[in-house]
Amino acid sequence: QVQLVESGGGLVQPGGSLKLSCAASGSIFSIHAMAWYRQAPGKERELVAHITSGGSTNYADSVKGRFTISRDNAKNTVFLQMDSLKPEDTAVYYCNAYIVTGSYTNYWGQGTQVTVSS
Repeated sequence: QVQLVESGGGLVQPGGSLKLSCAASGSIFSIHAMAWYRQAPGKERELVAHITSGGSTNYADSVKGRFTISRDNAKNTVFLQMDSLKPEDTAVYYCNAYIVTGSYTNYWGQGTQVTVSS
């Protein structure tokens, strides 16, 4: 059984920073691409940032220059450093990963709330 557990969400003022973490655990052979998505109330879930196993990254236009995705392959963990936060960044943030166990499967975390408000 594989689990993705996010942490680091919370309430922050506009212009502030937060760092999200997502740790994968279980019978993992390898982890391929990892990503962060978010879903604001009344909106569809959207891709925020993506990182390959080799470290190549891409970002949604709305977060470029403000968010940084990174990973620690030794710890099966992906991070999202969020700077210069705006109220429109408020959402539930979800970790996503393609993990090889006995098969190649896409997994989701349970989500962590990020609220940007004064």
